[in-house]
Amino acid sequence: MAEVVPAVPKAGNDAEEFKDYVSFLLAQEEPRPPITWSNWWSEIYWGQGVALMIVMPLCTFVAAYHTPLCTNTAIWTLVYYFISGIGITAGYHRLWAHRSYNATRALEYVLIVLAAGSVQGPIIWWARGHRAHHRYTDTDLDPYNARRGLLWSHIGWVMFKPRRRQGKVDVSDLRGNDIVMWQCRHYPWLVLAMVVVLPTLVAGVGWGDWKGGLVYSGFLRLVIVHHTTSCVNSLAHWFGDTPFDDKLTPRDHLFTALLTAGEGYHNFHHQFPMDYRNAVKWYQYDPTKWLIWLCSKVGLASHLKTFSENEIRKGRLTMELRHLHKKQEELVWPQGDLPVVNWASFQSQAELRPLLCIAGFIHDLEGFMGEHPGGKHLLQQNIGKDATAAFFGGVYNHSNAAHNLLAMKRVGILHSGMPHGTEERYVPPSRLLRVAHIKELSSQCVH
Repeated sequence: MAEVVPAVPKAGNDAEEFKDYVSFLLAQEEPRPPITWSNWWSEIYWGQGVALMIVMPLCTFVAAYHTPLCTNTAIWTLVYYFISGIGITAGYHRLWAHRSYNATRALEYVLIVLAAGSVQGPIIWWARGHRAHHRYTDTDLDPYNARRGLLWSHIGWVMFKPRRRQGKVDVSDLRGNDIVMWQCRHYPWLVLAMVVVLPTLVAGVGWGDWKGGLVYSGFLRLVIVHHTTSCVNSLAHWFGDTPFDDKLTPRDHLFTALLTAGEGYHNFHHQFPMDYRNAVKWYQYDPTKWLIWLCSKVGLASHLKTFSENEIRKGRLTMELRHLHKKQEELVWPQGDLPVVNWASFQSQAELRPLLCIAGFIHDLEGFMGEHPGGKHLLQQNIGKDATAAFFGGVYNHSNAAHNLLAMKRVGILHSGMPHGTEERYVPPSRLLRVAHIKELSSQCVH
């Protein structure tokens, strides 16, 4: 039966009750009751949760304790850990969940078989959850909602039934893919072959370590793959930088990328999800990107999707301006709404305190006379006078710091004496570029 998607709320009073589409969807159904001591047994996934994530790892650790690890098996375990993980990163994630490139049928079959060694469910199940994660990030419709805590996003969502059903997404493209549907039909046998048969066979035939191949290359590797993959849902939303957007939790960090074959540049990925790259800098670690690129060169992959450098730079600039605005707000700026005074009033006030006029602004030098680098006498001879020419090179061509400091001493504006605002030499250098928030421009008309 096809899934029924709730209708979009119509404009009017009913729509005004919801601030956005997510809140509208959440209002369509009641959440499941909270997990308590009386109902926890019915709220646990006993198969994928208890058996796969608790019982199997415990049995593996016990078996590993009683099984010597030889060098060849250790190397094979690391190699198989990497290539089975690539089946998820290059296959499940970038090919099928995000359609960031096209693959030949041969490459699709290879990625499907490799991914079976990671035991992360059929492609349709995995991609449905991941697409919901991107569409409804950090909300209750996101199956890995990072705002529910690090433990939930790492393993809790696999262990316990969600309080809300995940948001609706379209996976019709995957249902129309015969290779994806072939995997659904044969998934248990693929898992058996790639978790038990292949790693045991390689170690057994290769160097006679049948038990080590099964324990280390088969099951211990699987435990590690499960948790490193989960780091994309957990650590990548808690640990790192936000160079493109900080409204949501995804973050970039090299450590997460090292664990996940390049999936750690998660802030970039959530901003540009259809880009086949997670890392755009040449020096950033993303072996999945390099493999996809290599496949394109030998004819196994095509139509690699990338966002333009111009759009990527816009994303960085947006965050840089936001950081600059924050730094700007932490500083003390020249006084605004200064009183306008005439020349006679300026001169009379200058007899009581050290005032001078520069570029149409009246400045009070109280407390600075003795600190002036050029000496007190240079200031004294200009008290009550217009010292614009002297300040702008007549006596000394002052530095940016001097301009900024002078602006902090403004106490008034000389009537008809302030220069036009476009004359940059009269604007403090620190104020030549001002980062403004949209709220500060609300009083202006936008056309």
